[in-house]
Amino acid sequence: MSDPMRPRAALRTAVVWDVLQDALERRVKATGRQALDVLDTGGGSGNFAVPLARLGHRVTVVDPSPNALFALERRAAEEGVADRVRGVQGDARGLFDVAERGGYDVVLCHGVLEYVDDPAEGVRNTVAALRPGGVLSLLAAGLGGAVLARALAGHFTEARQALGDPNGRWGDGDPVPRRFTADQLTALVRGAGLEAVAVHGVRVFSDLVPGVLVDTEPGAMEALLKLEAAAAELAAFHSVATQLHVLGETGGTDGA
Repeated sequence: MSDPMRPRAALRTAVVWDVLQDALERRVKATGRQALDVLDTGGGSGNFAVPLARLGHRVTVVDPSPNALFALERRAAEEGVADRVRGVQGDARGLFDVAERGGYDVVLCHGVLEYVDDPAEGVRNTVAALRPGGVLSLLAAGLGGAVLARALAGHFTEARQALGDPNGRWGDGDPVPRRFTADQLTALVRGAGLEAVAVHGVRVFSDLVPGVLVDTEPGAMEALLKLEAAAAELAAFHSVATQLHVLGETGGTDGA
């Protein structure tokens, strides 16, 4: 399957996209349907939704921002997939006011748990949207990556603050309300009744490498992508990743 997210701008999402594509291929084979039903919670302007629609899948994006949904609509139209992308205003807590319970083969929950009041409830809602045999793609901010970034920037007090804070925040000016460890995310997935089949560290190196090196060194982009992919599955690097990705799967089968 071709990868529509390999350009320079997609460097930070390459690992997630590769994992997601593999999961989609498995679901296509398991269901016998080329077009899957995908729910993208917090999907914003369609960074994942539009490429998924280009692959032929039907995608529903739930996001609280009208501006993001407007951008999604425009982007889907420009890419010629407006008939396969639907945007609705809502959030994880009231998910089933706008989305179908048990109606999706794959659910994306990317960049959502950091901002909800109750992460466990947020995961339970996304799981309840899955069909039997469905797949959850969960992406959230990693604690270790934030600590490392603050320390490397010379903000040692803030790094220590984040390390000891129950929500992983480095101070009042921190724009991220909550960060997670890999153990915390896998516990949330398992607590919602899924098997955590894979954990990946995302943006292990890309946030630390000066952009000028990637842009000017011949072959640096592809080499960095390969390095990120190689480190993503190694538990040793999960503790320093900027983001953590957990792939969860439900039991049962759905051959509809």
